[in-house]
Amino acid sequence: MLYDVVIIGAGVSGSAIARELSRYKLQICVLEKEEDVCCGTTKANSAIVHAGFDAETGSMMAKLNVRGSQMMDQIASDLDVPFRRNGALVVCTDPDEVDGLQKLYDRGIANGLPADSMEILNREEVLALEPNLSENVVGAFYAKTSGIVCPFLLNIAMAENANVNGVDFFFNTEVEHIEEDTLPSSGEKIWRIRTCNGDYKARYIINAAGVYADVFHNMVSAKKIHITPRRGAYCLLDRAAGNYVSHTVFSLPGKMGKGVLVTPTIHGNLLIGPNAQDIENREGTNTTAEGLQEIIEKAGRNVRNLPMYQVITSFAGLRAHEDGHDFIIGEVEDAPRFIDCAGIESPGLSSSPAIGEYVAKMMAEKLHLTPKENWNGKRKGILRPSELSMEERNALIREKPAYGRIICRCESITEGEILDAIHRPLGARSLDGVKRRTRAGMGRCQAGFCSPRTMEILHRELGIPYEKITKSGGDSKLVTGRTKEHFGEEA
Repeated sequence: MLYDVVIIGAGVSGSAIARELSRYKLQICVLEKEEDVCCGTTKANSAIVHAGFDAETGSMMAKLNVRGSQMMDQIASDLDVPFRRNGALVVCTDPDEVDGLQKLYDRGIANGLPADSMEILNREEVLALEPNLSENVVGAFYAKTSGIVCPFLLNIAMAENANVNGVDFFFNTEVEHIEEDTLPSSGEKIWRIRTCNGDYKARYIINAAGVYADVFHNMVSAKKIHITPRRGAYCLLDRAAGNYVSHTVFSLPGKMGKGVLVTPTIHGNLLIGPNAQDIENREGTNTTAEGLQEIIEKAGRNVRNLPMYQVITSFAGLRAHEDGHDFIIGEVEDAPRFIDCAGIESPGLSSSPAIGEYVAKMMAEKLHLTPKENWNGKRKGILRPSELSMEERNALIREKPAYGRIICRCESITEGEILDAIHRPLGARSLDGVKRRTRAGMGRCQAGFCSPRTMEILHRELGIPYEKITKSGGDSKLVTGRTKEHFGEEA
């Protein structure tokens, strides 16, 4: 099949673009090398919607960050994604650097933020907002419109909505080579994309491949770009520590970014991180003892007595740092019909709605696209019984008993929610797929209790043999073989 547009990558940028392009009468598909959406950069980040004061004025980062943040309330409402503007504090602990707070304010104004959305606070004012900050705090820059979101659900919701509106998604489909080709019937120039699952043909390619975006750009262009995987580690604390701070707490920015943050999450945990380490391995998401110690130490400079005994897990993610430190979005000069969406690092999550809008408008103008009459931009998320009143919950359980069977004790996730996660558009096919959609396995025991129960449901509902059920696709199998029960039957 010849697609009008093939998007490489089902992270938050690729899914945002797919959703926006699904407004138009186009044949679109997304190719993703992993087993699900949200398996790359998007799955491990700070979950912050930045206000837009930090990026260099005039940069693509600054423009799309500000626009993306403005769009987030409506996107979250339309797609039923949890989002809250909790505000951010950029903390200064050195009297000699306090002028940096004014520079952030001035840059925010230059980037288009309203003056009343920002404020410079003295020591007393900032400690009144956050009593657990360091005794060394001398002031802070307060960005009132900064927010927190669930990056998994934002990515998944955009992809689901794109799929419902006609976009095809092909998983476990790794792009191996891209070359220009010609349609014999018309002489039209197209792209031929070789993958591990056969060839795809496209009039246009949109390259939203995260840390691999330079690889695909460099296949088609003589003007090379270079992306460095920048690893950042995090510690996630239990919900018992979730109220230790109420705002997102940053350090004054340095050359490697905004430093280690301390923030509540949208689901009530406390998150600290990331550090920044440039590496060569594009799959290098392992944590190290040194890296975790670094973020604990740096976080403690701004927030005192952090309850690190409440840590329930640690993880690391990769940022796609391009050498020019800006988003690269647009048609490649010497490769017509190849659209880059490369170098999408922080504030990429914040910018994602605007990235989708920007690329879709560019394509609409270029191709004179016709909008669909029946496009549906709404999506309803998974029903959460824990958010219902007792009467509503009891009525739900009477009608659908699966919502009365708790599978994940830590997060109070029911069988009904897991069934929804499996059977909805682009449904879960692995433990991590279920986890990202429902939070089953994200609690204090980190899936120690619920994994076998979730595997039973995946086996029953999808007919996947236990030996082929994975944690996160690929070779991450959980069962290697079967044993015999006492009566000779297979377990």
